[in-house]
Amino acid sequence: MGDYDEDTAFLGQTGPYFWSTFFLLNTVFIPTGFNGLYIVFVGAAPQHHCLVPDLNLSTAWAEAIIPVVGEDSGGAQVRSQCSRYRLEVVKNLSDGGLLPGRDVNLSSLEQEECLDGWSFSRDVYQSNIVTEWDLVCQDQWKVPFASSALFVGYLLGSLVSGQLSDRYGRKKVVFMSLAAQSAAVLLQSFSTSWRMFCIMFLFIGASQISLYISAFVLGTEVLSKTMRVIFATLGAFLFYCIGYMMLPWIAYSIREWRTLLAVLSMTSVVNFPLWWFIPESPRWLITQGRLEEAEAILRDAAKRNKVQAPAVIFKKTETMLPNRRYTMLDVIKSQNIRCITFMCLILWMAINIGYFGLSLNTSNLSGNPFMNCFLSAAAEVPAYIVSIWLLKKCPRRPLLSAFLVIGGGVLLLIQFIPDSLHSVALALEMTGKFGFTMAFGIVYIYTAEIYPTVLRNVGMGMCSSAARIGSITAPYVIYLGTYNKVLPYVLMGSLTVASSVVNLFLPETLNKDLPETVEQMQECQRGCGGPKKEDKKNIENRISRSSASMGLEKADAQSLNP
Repeated sequence: MGDYDEDTAFLGQTGPYFWSTFFLLNTVFIPTGFNGLYIVFVGAAPQHHCLVPDLNLSTAWAEAIIPVVGEDSGGAQVRSQCSRYRLEVVKNLSDGGLLPGRDVNLSSLEQEECLDGWSFSRDVYQSNIVTEWDLVCQDQWKVPFASSALFVGYLLGSLVSGQLSDRYGRKKVVFMSLAAQSAAVLLQSFSTSWRMFCIMFLFIGASQISLYISAFVLGTEVLSKTMRVIFATLGAFLFYCIGYMMLPWIAYSIREWRTLLAVLSMTSVVNFPLWWFIPESPRWLITQGRLEEAEAILRDAAKRNKVQAPAVIFKKTETMLPNRRYTMLDVIKSQNIRCITFMCLILWMAINIGYFGLSLNTSNLSGNPFMNCFLSAAAEVPAYIVSIWLLKKCPRRPLLSAFLVIGGGVLLLIQFIPDSLHSVALALEMTGKFGFTMAFGIVYIYTAEIYPTVLRNVGMGMCSSAARIGSITAPYVIYLGTYNKVLPYVLMGSLTVASSVVNLFLPETLNKDLPETVEQMQECQRGCGGPKKEDKKNIENRISRSSASMGLEKADAQSLNP
């Protein structure tokens, strides 16, 4: 294939065709914001204590049967959520007319587990999976397991979506994923057990990440170079955030989890008519030898942009230059690339643990959980906008390290804030979310600029897998808060600050040409030794020879650099 951007230059860089495609494609990302984090509400644990059957207890013993385990920041008593005093003993004492605290020392009484279930507060949630299946105390681990099931689905979906997209087309996979996501969420609302809920979460995660990746690839291939940069660095993230911000208001209006999921499943259905307005990728059609279909799309685009298309857009006989296929083995062959990849994996994992850890923790913060979730989502909007502006002017390495330190440092500070100053703790947590979101946006561009064109897909795929491992781990990091509430913050903060130090050993990429070959990447490494002096001349010779024979699309690669 020739230079696609040159062949389609007659369309211009903007126009009605590009702008309409830009907004229509971005609307597809809104449901991913709905369906990615509703576990924050569906899996939240309301206030609860052991259910006490009707035993005709006196009023004093009915109130005292749940042990007091401490006081909250306001001085009110905090009662046990997982134990009660033995019913037989309490019944005998109540029938004997003895009063708790005066006639009986409560600390001497034997306790037992919640053998009759739990009584849940209905003040915030009318029902969710915690109240329906008693996912508290010894079964509390099942909630983070369900969250991890979603992220395991992300991992599986990211592994297969690219192959499906390359085989069947970007557009088909986008709408197949959209339909699968809608159906999976609807089926999950009919779950009869926790196991079924987790299994459906696997399908939801796989379809959601497949939708996201396929739509992202479709946008980068259909849009012009100028629009592509905006789409890749701002559009997809921002529209996901719009869905994320809308989620708490929908959950606030619908407090019953099955109804909530049924309504959320319908949010994807409204996107199905976009099938007739979003085009297939002409680039993909050309790789399949379907030049007539690709030309038909571009002629329609020229008509909508009010420009004249040439008589022949693509030559029927394009000479394909030899192009070697690279695999993950090529990443580990070289010490320099192996070292740089290891550091990138640490970065992606740390950022995802911090980002999803804070996102999933909003229901555990003091105050209104719906408002907390909205503020957590709203903190991402300025982060994405500011990151795009900074990426145009600032060096990547210190920029990424600075926001990693902000995100991690805030998490380390939160543990020193008294419980009575919950508004200060909330503000710090939102600041941490801002820092992680900034790092999230920067690391995508930075990693793409580090890897050469021949290894960029492989390198980004490995980093994406590390990100999935980080997101799978995040629910369990939050779960550690049940043992010690400051432990999740210490772990996430320490890991993030450590990753900011690792980041300083990566090469700077601002205002530098993207590397095209493995040799060019080795030449610019930092902190991993770089090429030996005696090898530099040989590397330069290999670069000059490979540059003439690779046939790479340099214009597309440079479009990743805003």
